[in-house]
Amino acid sequence: MRIGELAKATGATTRALRFYEERGLLSSARALNGYRMYDEQAVRRVANIRYLLDAGLTLEDIEHFGACLDGDLPSSRPSEAMLDIARRRLSVLDDRIATLARVRGELAERLAAASGDRAAVSPSG
Repeated sequence: MRIGELAKATGATTRALRFYEERGLLSSARALNGYRMYDEQAVRRVANIRYLLDAGLTLEDIEHFGACLDGDLPSSRPSEAMLDIARRRLSVLDDRIATLARVRGELAERLAAASGDRAAVSPSG
């Protein structure tokens, strides 16, 4: 299938598909006319890449999943190495959330002090 067909089948953009290929996560053959051609397995591989991205992993994280990207990833039991990658990413996300919460609190305090309106900077908004 051509890149546009793969994009349509997976909901990914053609730009994303080319990027996945540049990162070594996806491969294609070239037709005589130069078009990228993908096999049917590419649909599953892209679905798995998007599944992992949606879960908060990065492409750098996903590069370590290798051949697992060709299987039924959502239903399979992850290896210990995969769990370690997910744990490390979760730790990074937790650190970012804590930093954002701290920065938000600082901004809310400064806004309240500057405006004299504590209600305008409540935690919910």
